[in-house]
Amino acid sequence: MKRTSILKTNIDNLTMQETLDLVDESVQSCKHIHHSVVNAGKIVLMQDDVQLRESVNNADIINADGQAVIWASKILNQPIKERVAGIDLMENLVELAHHKGYKIYCLGAEEDIVGKVVQDYKRNYSEELIAGYRNGYFSKEEEQGIAQDIANSGANMLFVAISSPKKENFLYENREVLKKVNFIMGVGGSFDVISGKTKRAPKWMQKSGLEWFYRFLQEPKRMWKRYLIGNTKFIFLTFKEKLKK
Repeated sequence: MKRTSILKTNIDNLTMQETLDLVDESVQSCKHIHHSVVNAGKIVLMQDDVQLRESVNNADIINADGQAVIWASKILNQPIKERVAGIDLMENLVELAHHKGYKIYCLGAEEDIVGKVVQDYKRNYSEELIAGYRNGYFSKEEEQGIAQDIANSGANMLFVAISSPKKENFLYENREVLKKVNFIMGVGGSFDVISGKTKRAPKWMQKSGLEWFYRFLQEPKRMWKRYLIGNTKFIFLTFKEKLKK
């Protein structure tokens, strides 16, 4: 597995299938993988947020989630094979878990949202797929107890649908407790999409690198700073790095 570094961020040069194979092997071998994804906005945050940078860069697998990251890797002569979107990886892993008899735990989002995701999975796959679930609203003091509950649930895979940097720091700070779970990853707003609360961009927008714009159009007041300012900063940092090299 070849790991590269772009703008202080470690990224593994893996395809979707290669990532799935690594996760499957870890479950079968009773190993543990801490997974993370990065997009343009998160990389911008990592420039100044030392704790977030540590939490992400120490993960066992780090995929490039955003298409902008793929473009930047090519500009900086460190090309990444393909985008591995967190939500796509999660959906593929849920399918894998169903076929292999693995169990998953869903943590995050509002109670009705995560509840709907779990009910949909039970209906579409089986009751046995779900090891447990919990909403994403809890205090710092509750984190260790929640991590222990997840570790004791019998889950093989944990999906954490909480915003950055809370989910990355939660997974990293509780990594020892969560080692009983074979695979742990943050999935951001994926539960909102799966439950139908928000819509995902059409395929052509995903492939064109415009998924962020579709998300912005749905919630402009909440997303304008993250995407418009964040993406501009990312472009600036990429060309600044290019000039340095």
